[in-house]
Amino acid sequence: MGEGAAERLRQLFEGHRLTPTQRRIAHCMVRRADEVPFLSSVELAERAGVSQPSVTRFAVALGFDGYPALRRHLREVTPSNGPAEHVERTAYQQAVDAEIANLRHLAGLLADPAPVRDAGALLAASRPLPVLGLRAASAQARGFAYFAAKVHPDVRLLDEGGSLLADRIDRAARAGATALLCFALPRHPRETVEALEYARHAGLRVVTVADSAFAPVAAASDLLLPAPVGTGLAFDTACAPMLLGRVLLEAMCDALPDAQARLEDFDAGAAARGLFVE
Repeated sequence: MGEGAAERLRQLFEGHRLTPTQRRIAHCMVRRADEVPFLSSVELAERAGVSQPSVTRFAVALGFDGYPALRRHLREVTPSNGPAEHVERTAYQQAVDAEIANLRHLAGLLADPAPVRDAGALLAASRPLPVLGLRAASAQARGFAYFAAKVHPDVRLLDEGGSLLADRIDRAARAGATALLCFALPRHPRETVEALEYARHAGLRVVTVADSAFAPVAAASDLLLPAPVGTGLAFDTACAPMLLGRVLLEAMCDALPDAQARLEDFDAGAAARGLFVE
């Protein structure tokens, strides 16, 4: 599959609020970027595992009169001598391929390190540092908070919703917090958006790692760092958001003058306690 053709398809889809069925079609098209300009709507529907009318509605959602107009556009922007010969890959392999493409996309975004450096400085300066992640994003928030606590003096994990969430944001703000880090993944809980709006009202700067720059949390964020998720399996895969979280940790460590000393203290204490099996 030509990486250039796949990237042009991603740019075509960016900015559109797609249904789960339409996302399935979009990811099928990215995986078969060289083949798609030569497929009929019926053939594309079969490969994506959806109905033919769903393909038509998908084309209209992208702003075309119908699928023939979308296919003409793809032939114009994706020159090719014809569908490439390829070996059919399993659905599991395709899911891995899609995640690899997501990581390449993230690598391209990180060619400009300024946004991540700015975010790292904001997080390092916040004492305490609240880290928010609800539902699907709770694993990313918990992982970040676990490692951040090794170098930051006061990290507060917010991974449960409910009426106490606003109270915990208030307590962090009163204790001196100046920023909040949020991980936001589909499907986006309304409560996450409301919590970010509340945090900003409390005076906190909001840094958000989300699946897209057009995610519902974008309007409630001061600095949004996008990292795409994979949608080829029954449940989304989030390798790129997890890796971006680790990159943010690195940037935060760079902004903390005593980060290395804290890590060395932890390692010394862990060795004295026999904490890890060598």
